Amino acid sequence: MFFVATAASTGHINLSPKGMDTLRVLSDERIIWLNLTGIGNETATHVSEDGRMTLMFCSFGEQRLTLRVFGQAKVIHPRDAEWDNLIEFFPELPGCRQIFDLDIELIQTSCGSTVPRMDLVDTRVEKEFLPYYETMDREELENYWRKYNASSLDGWPTKILEPS
Repeated sequence: MFFVATAASTGHINLSPKGMDTLRVLSDERIIWLNLTGIGNETATHVSEDGRMTLMFCSFGEQRLTLRVFGQAKVIHPRDAEWDNLIEFFPELPGCRQIFDLDIELIQTSCGSTVPRMDLVDTRVEKEFLPYYETMDREELENYWRKYNASSLDGWPTKILEPS
């Protein structure tokens, strides 16, 4: 599990939890992560407008540690030329809508002594996420994107359905 934070020059700041097998460290200077369909699409709008992104990882186990990765990101949609090369890094998952490519500028660690220790009980993936999205064909998925993912909370376009 990790968290992603983004912001445009104005409007709401977004902070989202992410999970599953959707993050890859390609080098000391580059991370990519696969963004799956859900309600909202703030990250795509913010990255298209500004590019700033912070990823945060927290240890919920015995060892306390928080890691933040700061950088400039770009959004890659399935229609983009880079998509085919980057999607190969990830398992086949339903509802793939973007890959974010983060150029790392700064990495910071902190103690995380106020983060609680927690045990994993369930992932919700098999019971909730997969059954919902794996039954959608491409047209149904795009209709979902049109309804829930085409604009940000601030009314800006996410560019998810723009032509190639």
